[in-house]
Amino acid sequence: MKVFVDVPKVFLHRDFVDFRKSINGLVGIVEYELARDAYSGALFVFCNKAKDKLKILYWDKTGFALWSKRLEKQKFKWPSKISTQEFTLSSEQLQWLLSGYDVLGHEQLHYQSQI
Repeated sequence: MKVFVDVPKVFLHRDFVDFRKSINGLVGIVEYELARDAYSGALFVFCNKAKDKLKILYWDKTGFALWSKRLEKQKFKWPSKISTQEFTLSSEQLQWLLSGYDVLGHEQLHYQSQI
């Protein structure tokens, strides 16, 4: 099931978030930590420390909406060991994340020949 269609941008916040935060707290993270415009219509994706819950915040031109998903047995594949604070995802990558796939894949390796 495709939940979000024709999304302008999707930003994934790398750090875990206290899920007692609701719309106002998440808007604060978007504007102060990520330095993004929360009113842009982009989706902002957050995860809890247990990696079993996601929240997606977005502005729909009349107000903020907050979508959430809780997994019953599994965990989301969350990129917690990568150095950047946020990631831009495509709509397809968002669907993969919601379906349980690792959207960022493996870390790139940099080797140099000794020849």
